[in-house]
Amino acid sequence: MIALQLAVVLAAIFVGARRGGIAIGFAGGLGVLVLALLGVSPGAMPLDVISIIMSVIAAIAAMQVAGGMDYLVDLADRFLRRNPRYLTFLAPMVTYLMTFMAGTGHTAFSTLPVITEVAKENNIRPSRPLSVAVVASQMAITASPISAAVVFFASAMEPHGVDYLELLAVVVPSTFLACMATAALMMGLDRLRGTGALSTHPEFQRRWATGEVVVAGRQDRQIRPGGRRSVAIFLVGLLGVMTYATLISDKVGLVAEPVMERDAAIIAFMLATAAVIVLACKVPTQDILGASTFKAGMSASICVLGVAWLGTTFVSANEEAIMRVAGDLLASQPWALAVVLAFASALLYSQAATAKALVPTALAIGIAPLTAVASFAAVSALFVLPTYPTLLAAVEMDDTGTTRIGRFVFNHPFLLPGTLNIAIAVCLGFAFGSVIL
Repeated sequence: MIALQLAVVLAAIFVGARRGGIAIGFAGGLGVLVLALLGVSPGAMPLDVISIIMSVIAAIAAMQVAGGMDYLVDLADRFLRRNPRYLTFLAPMVTYLMTFMAGTGHTAFSTLPVITEVAKENNIRPSRPLSVAVVASQMAITASPISAAVVFFASAMEPHGVDYLELLAVVVPSTFLACMATAALMMGLDRLRGTGALSTHPEFQRRWATGEVVVAGRQDRQIRPGGRRSVAIFLVGLLGVMTYATLISDKVGLVAEPVMERDAAIIAFMLATAAVIVLACKVPTQDILGASTFKAGMSASICVLGVAWLGTTFVSANEEAIMRVAGDLLASQPWALAVVLAFASALLYSQAATAKALVPTALAIGIAPLTAVASFAAVSALFVLPTYPTLLAAVEMDDTGTTRIGRFVFNHPFLLPGTLNIAIAVCLGFAFGSVIL
């Protein structure tokens, strides 16, 4: 029976991934229904994760309509053009920081065109800075103080003696340094191969000769009057979340009996941030519903709802068998948890969904807190299948033809830097965790 249930789960994920976008959430719900027809009781719905995603996206969308995203992209544009020689380092730094601040990787959409143009203007093959930047935006989800994945993981680790602040103290430096190390390794590889210059790429030469490549140059953006103000308000909200989480932390002990738990506080702070932005920046609320970040965020919520519910349904129905089979392996080879999380995230399409589906079972098996925290970065293996929205956007935006998905699906420019990034982040996680935890 477990084989049949697993086949249903994989079939649902495959169908959803083939259709792309929100379809994977729909397919997840279909998979839950099929499992229910087979006699499996549906698992717990990830409503806490969904609520956090929706509240954060509401604040981000309000900031975007107020002009805040244009302001941030303009800052990124100036920053990247000032140091084009180091684009392969600076591009992932920008996407990492924007995702870290916003709690969603969808902020990378707005910076990918800038990265592409700066690369073309400076004879840099766009596929390298684009690939490491997309991977960095995914990795930063496991370090953002307000991402649903981090919030859930922190709540799962607290009973095991690891609080929110200790978690951030491990995952922030390990993931960021891993992104920079990956950029250095990939840049060194390009130099050894002699493939770093855009002018050496045959496909670019062909497209340049036929006029298919356009170098637009820097664009002057009209920043709305409330743009800077909305970013400042959002940052205050972010600091409010981190301050409150610090005050109620058991390790700090300043507030013994908080009025709100951390999850509820994040939702309240983010909705309040959206309200202040709307009032202070005079944002038309009807425009928020049409904002690209709002649409992408709500799509992500449906995806997480479907696949996380499908994953928890399968795992909870077969928890004893999974614990029996995986327990001995993970006890002798604890690093294998990172491999399991990476494989699962490639299928489940979401860091939060992967954490929700597998982390509680891993902890129940007896995985050490250090191993769990160090392996957490592995839930960002969303780059394995070339179907994730930011990955596809990078391919579409690179008109030089250097960022392409090969005929064999897995031979794409995101796989190697992504795998290196996760491997380095997990190793650094063990190093930092052994000192901090």
